[in-house]
Amino acid sequence: MHEFDPRLAVARGLAPKAALVAGAFLALGVGWTLTRATSAPKAPPLAVANLAPTTPAFIQQTIPVEVKRGETMQEAVERTGIGEDEARHVVELMAQTFDIAHIRAGLAFQAAVLAPRDARSGVKLISLTMPASAAKTITISRTFDGALQLHEQEEKVREQETVASGEIEGSLYQSAVNAGATPQLTHQIVQLFAHKLDFTRDIQPGDRFSLVFDRKVTESGKIVETGELIYAELEANGQKTRFYRFDRKDGPADYFDETGKNIKGFLLRTPVDGARITSLFGMRKHPILGYTRAHQGIDFGAGTGTPILAAGDGVVAEAGRKGGYGNWLRIRHSGGWDTGYAHISRYAKGVHPGVHVRQGQVVAYVGATGLATGPHLHYEVWKNGQRVNPLSAKVPQGTVLAGRELAAFKAQKARVDAMLENGTGTRLAQAPTSPKA
Repeated sequence: MHEFDPRLAVARGLAPKAALVAGAFLALGVGWTLTRATSAPKAPPLAVANLAPTTPAFIQQTIPVEVKRGETMQEAVERTGIGEDEARHVVELMAQTFDIAHIRAGLAFQAAVLAPRDARSGVKLISLTMPASAAKTITISRTFDGALQLHEQEEKVREQETVASGEIEGSLYQSAVNAGATPQLTHQIVQLFAHKLDFTRDIQPGDRFSLVFDRKVTESGKIVETGELIYAELEANGQKTRFYRFDRKDGPADYFDETGKNIKGFLLRTPVDGARITSLFGMRKHPILGYTRAHQGIDFGAGTGTPILAAGDGVVAEAGRKGGYGNWLRIRHSGGWDTGYAHISRYAKGVHPGVHVRQGQVVAYVGATGLATGPHLHYEVWKNGQRVNPLSAKVPQGTVLAGRELAAFKAQKARVDAMLENGTGTRLAQAPTSPKA
């Protein structure tokens, strides 16, 4: 029989030795000392399969625990069945590397215990494992002298440029999420394309898109953080719209087309994602009043609660009830431009007269208040106090790079183009597509 030195750390994969020692540990009745081992080398976390086997007196159990709303960490640990004193010591060990005072509901961990077959003795903790972050796992396990010891395992994190692509199915937002972009990144993508494209008329099912963005991942492939959007492309109606991120020397990073022109126009073409135009600017028969009169805006059909975006930077001039408009919002922009949003179900938090808003910021949500036959956004644009057609109004365009900034931008663009052409960068699986009829 092989000899085993309990002073040495247990290596992963030594299931027979671990089981043998754990069995001997129970048979010899070693005391369950609740101290953290500091002089002996730290043992790596033990897999549940390598823990003590079932004995006549005890049965091994694996217990998953999820922290409940309003529950303390100690209360959650006690639900594994171990005693109050042992649970308190486990939490004290956790606190050395984890903020136990601000735990969130839903935090999950897993404990391996030895439970008595009768009620004459208590449950004994073998190990407890919990993810402290996407890259870090903490384990509290029993050493060979019976003490509890804290182990920390942190994976290396690497940065990678990631390429995701697919076809439009439903909204651009949902299609990008399906391709692997995070909801936060996808919201940014939708805002960017809203500067140049009308989602109702310009984007159709089957149109293709490609994205390049930074992200940080662990060695095992867990996503730690999704970073900046580097590039976005949408091919619709046989034409490609491309945006490149560029860090300006004297200003924040922004997005430019392939010529170096800032893609941000003064106002968004579509202030609500995934909506369809249901009524144009001009004379029409009112669906409720029944007579013909001027329709001084355009209507976007969308479900109740769909986010409404500020069409441009500005200050909220009006936010409240206004006759047939129902809940109404008016934003004053620079240069004599105003935009209005009607039939709102509710306003975004913090939106009230006098507050500054940014282009693309969610300011309200679609509803059917006022004279409306169903949920939709009525959108208006003013120039120097006169209503104008939002679809044909000649609003100011973005700035254009020049000189050294343009040269630096072209170098950045060439690098991204080469990456896409040569297939470098980490590529995610394409978004699933429906069979073509």
